[in-house]
Amino acid sequence: MTEDEIRALALSLPLAEEHPHFDRASFRVKGKIFATLPPGGERVVLKLLPEIKESLRQSDPEAIIPLPGAWDRGGWTEIAFRSMEDDKLAHLVRLAWRQVAPKKLLGDQP
Repeated sequence: MTEDEIRALALSLPLAEEHPHFDRASFRVKGKIFATLPPGGERVVLKLLPEIKESLRQSDPEAIIPLPGAWDRGGWTEIAFRSMEDDKLAHLVRLAWRQVAPKKLLGDQP
């Protein structure tokens, strides 16, 4: 995936909006961030469950970039997205959205 494809996917999810967040673009639902695109065009940061993050560390260690302290423990996961299959990354973006979306929106969303 490219940065533009990640942006388009994130914005296609219900109630998702893009807002600046320091030096990066952030994607939010009801003000809660589920993804950011740091400068450079090669990484995405996603809010994932710790179990999913740990699974990624084992299955795709070259794609996961360690984050400092509380960010790492909080489930935030930085991914070198060019090192990951498009379908897998798209699934992770949707999972990140599910982490912050209001329960009434989840319904049938993948």
